[in-house]
Parts: sequence; structure tokens; C-alpha cells
Amino acid sequence: MSSGGTTAENLTRAQKAAAILVAMGKPAAGRLLKFFAHEELKSLIEAARKLRTIPQSELEKIIAEFEDEFAEGAGLMDSAATMDKILSESLSPEEVSAIMGYGAEVGDTPEPVWPQIEALEAKQVGDFLAGEHPQTAALVLSNLSSTSAANILLAMPKPQRGEAAKRMVSMGSVKPAALRIIENQLRTRLLGDSAKKSSTEGQAKVATVLNEMEKAELDELLADMETAGSADVKAIRAQLFSFEDLPLLSQKARLALFDGLSTEVVTLALRKADNQVTEAVLSALGVRSRRMIESELSMEADNVTQPDIINARRSIAATAIRLAKEGKIELPSTQVAA
Repeated sequence: MSSGGTTAENLTRAQKAAAILVAMGKPAAGRLLKFFAHEELKSLIEAARKLRTIPQSELEKIIAEFEDEFAEGAGLMDSAATMDKILSESLSPEEVSAIMGYGAEVGDTPEPVWPQIEALEAKQVGDFLAGEHPQTAALVLSNLSSTSAANILLAMPKPQRGEAAKRMVSMGSVKPAALRIIENQLRTRLLGDSAKKSSTEGQAKVATVLNEMEKAELDELLADMETAGSADVKAIRAQLFSFEDLPLLSQKARLALFDGLSTEVVTLALRKADNQVTEAVLSALGVRSRRMIESELSMEADNVTQPDIINARRSIAATAIRLAKEGKIELPSTQVAA
């Protein structure tokens, strides 16, 4: 215990301020120091030199005292303009508006973050909280349902989840102003990333559907999306690949693609294909396979239907997409396709 040691009660205000700045770390503290006057900086430096090791429990008391004064506006700043300057240089305009309520209509409150967080995958939230301060992780978990909090804790690495659970035990009430700041950070950094992820997943689903279409149909639908003002067309194009795009693949990629495909599927896909596609495929085959396929193509195949040809081509395109996802080949952008 701290008998005769450093406690929150026997520190001056300057020493308490120095302790908080040290606890914040270099990047955050450095951004704040530029707002102090010369005499205030001198006072902080002197206070820091006299500061001894502060137990965690006493540091938390100092932080709680600071939170109280910050939330109540107890003379932290002489000028509202100075506070506005700090906010504008430290936070984004959206975060400032969210905290201060600028532009909000009467009765217009943001949607609660906690149900939205509970709707996310436990691993996603656990990974996010693992990179945050344990006290922040404990605060977030304390505001979730017991089931969600338990699942998220289990998804966190053992050291982080143990520290977060320990802090949850002693978690006291949090000032509304401090809680709003945390909620707005969660909206921006956690829920914002989730929205981006959902958009990416949606693009992948659309690309999967389009890859089932003939190239002419695919191009027509993409054109319709562009006309409708879709901002996702470029990202979707990067995930598309059709049989007709084979000449755009590098020779190395074509060799990897056709290495595991049967000559029957390749022969069927090349029926009625144009010369450029046919040569691109044949050039990626061994001499023996090429001769066999050329021989087959030179003969009529009355029992082959157009759906059979389409299915064979889709099978080859699907294999190319799978190999690209596995990182074994790189697909070209269909934006440059002829």
C-alpha cells in the first residue's frame, strides 16, 4: 500500500496534470502540450521532475478527478475559442459535431451503438478491443449484454481478456460526457469499418452473380449499374472474369490455370470460340494435349449443345477466380478487356 508514498491527495494540480500526460504517452501528450502557455509548460516540467512512481490505483483516482472536472467544465480553459481550437485540431469535423451536437435537430439523437456492436461477430469486436487500452475494453464490455460480452471476451487473446475482465470488476460509473466520446469513437472506428466490410461483402456477392452470366450480359448489366450511379462498379469489375478474358491473362497464369483441367472440358469450351481465345488456350498446353484438342476441334461434334459449351467455359472461368483468391494467379482488370 502507499503509506507515506505518492497518493492523489498529496499531489499538486501541476503534478496531477504531468501524471496524466505521462500516462497518455508521447503522441497524444505531444499534441496537447502545444496548447500550454510558456509558464504552464515550465510548471509542468518542474512538477514532472518531482514526480515519483504513482501506483495504478492512485493514477486512476487522478484520472477520475480529471474526468469530473472535464465533464463539468471546471475551469480547464479560460477561453471557449481555445477549446474549439483543440477539438478542431484533435478530432474530425464529424466527431466534433457528434460530441457537441452541432446541426442536430431537437430530439434527433444518434442510434445507440451497443445493439449495433452486439450484432457484429464476436471475433471482430474482440480483435478491435485487443488493440485498445484495457480500461476502454472493460468499459465497452460492461455496456453489452452478458452473452455478447462473454463471447467477445473468449474471442480476445488471453492476456488482454484477463486484464479487461479484471477491470470490469472494479468498473465504476462513467461520466456521460466521457461515455459519449467513447461511443462516437466506436461509431467511427468499429462500426464504420463494419459498414465498409459489409460493402465489400456485397460487392463480392454481386461479382459472384455476374460471373454466372455470359460476357455480353455481364457488360450490359455493369453499364446499367453505372447509369444508375453505382459507386461500386469499379470494385466489382476487379472481381470479374469470363472465358473471353483468357487472352488477358499472363502466360504464367494460363499455364497454372490449364495445368489441372481435363482435355475434355478444354475441348468443349473451345467449340465455337474465336481465334484469339483459342490460341491463348492452346499456347498454354503441352504439345501432346494441344494436338489432341486440335484434332477434336477439327471434327464435327453433333452431340454437343450450346449449354454444354457455356458450362465448360464457366467452369474454366470459375477455376481462374478460385486460383486468384488463393493467390496462385492474378486476374487482369476487365476494364481493359476488348
